[in-house]
Amino acid sequence: MPRALYSLLVRLLLPCILLRLWWQGLGKRELLRDWQHRLGLVPRSPQPVIWVHAVSVGETIAAAPLVEALLARHPEQPILLTAMTATGRERARALFGQRVRYAYSPWDSPGSVRRFLDRVRPRALVIMETELWPNMIAQSRARGVPVALVNARLSERSARGYRKVAALVRPLLQDLAWIAAQAPEDAHRFLALGAPEDRVAVTGTVKYDIAVQPALREAAAALRAQLGEQRPVWVAGSTHPGESELLLAAQQRLLASHPDALLILVPRHPERFDQVAALVEGAGLRLARRSRGEDAQTAEVYLGDSMGELMQLYGASDAAFIGGSLIDRGGHNPLEPAAWGLPVISGPHVFNFEAVYAALSAGGALSVVTDAESLAQVLLRLLGNPQEAREQGARALAVVEANRGALDRVVAGVSGLLNQGSP
Repeated sequence: MPRALYSLLVRLLLPCILLRLWWQGLGKRELLRDWQHRLGLVPRSPQPVIWVHAVSVGETIAAAPLVEALLARHPEQPILLTAMTATGRERARALFGQRVRYAYSPWDSPGSVRRFLDRVRPRALVIMETELWPNMIAQSRARGVPVALVNARLSERSARGYRKVAALVRPLLQDLAWIAAQAPEDAHRFLALGAPEDRVAVTGTVKYDIAVQPALREAAAALRAQLGEQRPVWVAGSTHPGESELLLAAQQRLLASHPDALLILVPRHPERFDQVAALVEGAGLRLARRSRGEDAQTAEVYLGDSMGELMQLYGASDAAFIGGSLIDRGGHNPLEPAAWGLPVISGPHVFNFEAVYAALSAGGALSVVTDAESLAQVLLRLLGNPQEAREQGARALAVVEANRGALDRVVAGVSGLLNQGSP
């Protein structure tokens, strides 16, 4: 009954959702490309696929090592990678080219999901992190398709929300063939919500299995040469509204002691690029925009207004602040700068990645700030003492190295599920 009511609500809202997509597409035509995928009208697959679902950019990046491993282990098996956002799908194309297939995931109405499953015929569905869509999971399970929730995380805040709709969530969790939780705390919360104990495992996070490829190191070194190798450079990645002003204030404070310091500022969402550029200019700081190829050697803020380049920008920096953490957003993945051996800085709000931040903190690799002044003080300490910055960065890399291995466990688990699935 709860899923029937949920499905009715989705059906009633579907015209409004379509109208909203059309309205957004008036300003950004790429949002309307392949819009029919969202109703399940995707190209028919000539053979069953492994369906990997990653909602947006962050989950797509997290899924990349898993997809690479599945391609190597099952070369005969096509992989369909879906996302819910245009930026997520474009990031997937940049990562994999023609080696996998792409589509938008269907909206979670019964008809959209049914049409999608009819066309792609998955052998298994692998969902990254915690995307619990009732019809997607229930209809897949009804067709004998095993569904795995991998790299699964569940904060206490999210668990409280799910407890309010326990009658809907409990059957969903019981339909999952496997939950590969990032940490024991995540596993405990899934079990408390009703997940079967024999289907929950703690595998760690595949994000620790990130690798900096030689080509990326070369590109980052070339960018750093363009920016200026001797000047202090820090990056603020995946920032949100409410943080930009604080970051710019910290940069102004840093410039008083280091006049050649450069902030690489990377907003989380591309629709904010122009807004953040206006904030920089309004603060009286010299701006260069990456998307326009502007020279940043004399700039004070370098706006990373390009897609899919954050990892390279981390590699061209001396320290990294992770956005979404000075506001109550929950933070973003700190392991990308850690894999570069950078000292990591964040605000106090990191509940989305609490186990990862706890590991960095325990390893002496994390600096926590609360406002512009405390951020400026940390930057003055790290950028004014390169040896200390290198030591903290080395500790961050050591945390990454010590926690590798989740990928092998997840790939083994997914490969086992493929033998259970029926097209």
